Amino acid sequence: MSHYSARQNFYREINCPDEQIYLAKAALYIAREEYPELEVSKYLNMLDRIAEEIEILLPEKRYPLKTIETINQFLYDNLGFKGNKQDYYNPCNSFLNDVLDRRTGIPIALSLVYLEIAKRLNFPMVGIGLPGHFLIRPTFEGVGIFVDPFNGGEILFEQDCEALLSKLYQQNVQLESNFLAPVTNRQFLARMLSNLKFIYLNQHQLQKALATIERILLLFPTAASELRDRGLLFYQLGEKSKAKQDLEFYLAMAPQATDVDAIRQFLAQMG
Repeated sequence: MSHYSARQNFYREINCPDEQIYLAKAALYIAREEYPELEVSKYLNMLDRIAEEIEILLPEKRYPLKTIETINQFLYDNLGFKGNKQDYYNPCNSFLNDVLDRRTGIPIALSLVYLEIAKRLNFPMVGIGLPGHFLIRPTFEGVGIFVDPFNGGEILFEQDCEALLSKLYQQNVQLESNFLAPVTNRQFLARMLSNLKFIYLNQHQLQKALATIERILLLFPTAASELRDRGLLFYQLGEKSKAKQDLEFYLAMAPQATDVDAIRQFLAQMG
């Protein structure tokens, strides 16, 4: 399968109301640009099978904590899923097929595995996009607990989330209410793609970085900063007319942005 048809499938999957987006399928179409032969159904079936095995182990009364404990035991103890702390910036950690095959990944990718299994068990959970980390939580009112799929499904309370962020940033971080807001399906996929974009830019894989930005723009066509970044990438790739178009759009869309003068200067030098 070509990159073009993988991109078409991704677009088709996200071209619906947000709550109808099938996250696992969309994530596998992201991976298919890297792995053209990837069989989407194979990995969806893998998630089905894991959920079926956990279903058998669940107690009759499915209290949230007991359900989480059962999922954790099967995923982390039986199957050996774990956060990839040794090779965190490997792109494989962001591709759902790799995460399922290798049983390791970054927080958002392991959260996706967990969310998809919880969904199959009729135990609804949502993603929580903390700055620099990703958690999930049950959707039931008043449960007040969070799960950290990167760290063995550890159960956290709000004060633990604050401590986690303070540790990550090595300074006291005040937990703001918006940090704990559930992410939409589009935001979830954009964050996965942003992680890949960051990795590819650091590795100077400009074409792959460009491909991540193009898919973020399919999710959020008015994301001004992504238009700016695409314009700068086009310039580096020698496509000056496309670069100019994106950067001019950026100036029109974000006239108050802090880098407007720098971008204007850059355009003037480009001629």
